[in-house]
Amino acid sequence: MTYVVTDNCIACKYTDCVEVCPVDCFYEGENMLVIDPEECIDCGVCEPECPADAIRADTESDMEKWVAFNAKYAARWPVILEAKDPLPSADEMDGKPDKLTTRFSENPATEAA
Repeated sequence: MTYVVTDNCIACKYTDCVEVCPVDCFYEGENMLVIDPEECIDCGVCEPECPADAIRADTESDMEKWVAFNAKYAARWPVILEAKDPLPSADEMDGKPDKLTTRFSENPATEAA
């Protein structure tokens, strides 16, 4: 089992989960985070920390696509080791539908992010 970040993180990018991760398996894109499924030790401490409820166990239904998505971008984006402020749009975007097709950026985070 592993945990993955789903589309509700897009345009929110809360980083509360990063602070509690014992193995530093979160990676940062321009407007979301992902978990490296190969590095995740399945402890689950990140799941309740996410204010957007965007972290799920891969044992839930339809999570295969999110495991692949997280693996793909974890290989491309830089690791994030410390919590940061969420995106300015976080409260407004939390729970909005269709964020993967309308808001997702493949770009990695920058130092100014």
